[in-house]
Amino acid sequence: MKIFPSTGVLGAEIFDADVTEESSFLDIFEAFVEYGVIAIRDQHITPEEQIRFAKRFGKININRFFASHPQHPEIAMLVKEPHQRVAIGEGWHTDHSYDEIPCRCSILHTIETPQTGGDTGFSSMSAAFAALSDSMKNFLRARYAQHSSRHVFGYSADDHESHKDGRIGNPELATQDVIHPVVIKHPLSGRECLFVNREFTTHIEGLHEDESKCILQFLYSHASDIAFTCR
Repeated sequence: MKIFPSTGVLGAEIFDADVTEESSFLDIFEAFVEYGVIAIRDQHITPEEQIRFAKRFGKININRFFASHPQHPEIAMLVKEPHQRVAIGEGWHTDHSYDEIPCRCSILHTIETPQTGGDTGFSSMSAAFAALSDSMKNFLRARYAQHSSRHVFGYSADDHESHKDGRIGNPELATQDVIHPVVIKHPLSGRECLFVNREFTTHIEGLHEDESKCILQFLYSHASDIAFTCR
């Protein structure tokens, strides 16, 4: 197995690994913990093999909004055809932050991509937090924020293209509002991380609306700086 870091703060490419082999998993898992985002190249796997690989990370959180694989509900389908204007998840977000227990990770298996584009940007929320001043860190450590699925997957979003064409559904299940710390300690690496995102965070508890918006917009802009990202 060969591992090549993508940037100084986030991401790595892995070559000569086989996700179907249980003996490879420990090295893959350690790389995931160290680099945050890993791209495991040249994998030709079946849906069943992807599910088995995912289960090695923990219990699978079945997405209740995305259209699923016809034979495997554990697999959510991320589809964008040429005639569709909007790609699912285009904005900066943290998957399932609206859940009381957010997911440990997401596993994407690319089936078909365009010749250009189609990639995904990722941000190191630990590096972004580490770059803040000590005063801002201490302020944020004492704060909590609300996350919600209602405005993204609920009835108020029914006019969005992805809802109309069936890529997203079940708006009646978008009832979650949950409170999470603004700063969390990553359960695997132990690093402190910002835990807010543009898509699902609605406000910071205990602040006036304009104060909350101002701080959140600063954090979103800060965390998406190229210094903290990879793609």
